[in-house]
Amino acid sequence: MPSIEMYTKSWCPYCDRAKRLLTEKGQTWTEIDVENDADRQREMVERAGGRTSVPQIFIGDRHVGGFDDMAELERKGELDPLLGVRRAEAGEAEHARVVIVGSGPAGWTAAIYAARAELEPVVIAGLQFGGQLMLTTDVENYPGFPEGVTGPDMMDQFQKQAERFGARVILEDATSLDLSQRPFRIETEERAFTADSVIVSTGASARWLGIESEQRLMNRGVSACATCDGALYRDKAMAVVGGGDTAMEEALFLTRYATKVTVIHRRDELRASKIMQERAFANEKIEFLWDSEVAEVLGDDGVTGVRVKNTKTGETSEVEVEALFIAIGHKPNTDVVRGQLELDDVGYIKVEPGTTRTAIEGVFASGDAMDPVYRQAVTAAGTGCMAAIDAERWLAEQGIG
Repeated sequence: MPSIEMYTKSWCPYCDRAKRLLTEKGQTWTEIDVENDADRQREMVERAGGRTSVPQIFIGDRHVGGFDDMAELERKGELDPLLGVRRAEAGEAEHARVVIVGSGPAGWTAAIYAARAELEPVVIAGLQFGGQLMLTTDVENYPGFPEGVTGPDMMDQFQKQAERFGARVILEDATSLDLSQRPFRIETEERAFTADSVIVSTGASARWLGIESEQRLMNRGVSACATCDGALYRDKAMAVVGGGDTAMEEALFLTRYATKVTVIHRRDELRASKIMQERAFANEKIEFLWDSEVAEVLGDDGVTGVRVKNTKTGETSEVEVEALFIAIGHKPNTDVVRGQLELDDVGYIKVEPGTTRTAIEGVFASGDAMDPVYRQAVTAAGTGCMAAIDAERWLAEQGIG
């Protein structure tokens, strides 16, 4: 087997995902912590061709890149050959009474309830297991954690609780769902399941600005995860795009490292909750650039600044920063059911009011995939509970439970 080297830092959810995937494949690796080692940081950037985000993964003499790059190899079926691992041959589809697609607060809660009801659920957790909370430093508003908890720690506890009651977890992406007939069919790259009922808990993903320079400088100063990459720009000026709670959380976190954090927002007031606004306004390191949007990210091999356009006057100006963090909201991950389940204009799954039932009998939806209003961890968990109970009752009506 080829040797594996991974550049990491102590609080890095993408690093944790990479380690979990490699562990699932029976791999070991040499870990190089770059958080407080400037020489190692420079070494990583040089070896990675200018990429500054963690993790940076090397398998043998090949630079794979970050977790997303390794996950893409896994989706294409190219990771196992690179690791020297024999890829399992697809067999007959396995049957389950409940298959849960997704593994954020909604998916794990649905798994806990379904497992305790002895439905033996299968959780297709995905390569991006844990959902958006895997990118959250401190969760302070979830009941039962008076001192707060990190998102990854919370999701790890949720998963262990689900597995304790008998949920089976598959760390693969669902590549297709066939909801046209029962039993339903769910496929990943490596296996297939049939299911009497399905709970869709696929969550949502971060939105990007959608400009060429953003993509060109991705991992070279442009990021959607301050907690992953903020420490790499210690003692430098940074910017955050957005005006909601996530943007304020990112900006406040970055003040640990930055000389200054500029919040760029397209309106003249924030959407963030009052307490998050108060914290941001009170922090002397945070400045606000109102009525502005990023027109271009400046730099060749790394970010040197951003060109912003005033949304009211049309005037442009430049802000010197060496890192740009995008926090402008999320889109529901519902492409896998598009054309089968009824979606709203944005892509959220429509459910019967007061329930998690979709228009297809036996298919239920929970979490941010169906919630365009609240989008909180606690409400996602609540709808996960509802979906499991709805599924359990529906299966009992069919004589399957």
